[in-house]
Amino acid sequence: MAIDRGLLATLTAKPGKGDELGAFLKQGRELAAQEEGTVSWYAFRLDDTTYGIFDTFESEEARQAHVNGQIPAALQDVGSDLLAEAPDIRPIDVLAVK
Repeated sequence: MAIDRGLLATLTAKPGKGDELGAFLKQGRELAAQEEGTVSWYAFRLDDTTYGIFDTFESEEARQAHVNGQIPAALQDVGSDLLAEAPDIRPIDVLAVK
């Protein structure tokens, strides 16, 4: 398995919405598990308002399928309620994996 690409998204919760954003991200695991092309998917919290998602893929097609999939759509649906600003989503190149 050659994992060579990923996505890194950072999300800033509105004041008082951090726990709700965290709960939303935990639910995202169910959707990610259904994606054949998503190799790994992590949701994390950096502090009370800063959260993130890191996921990896074996192909550009798989990454694009994820970008156009259910998780980003669900995030868009709740974004105006939970997020203080637009998510910062960046494609990344994975250099090494253990």
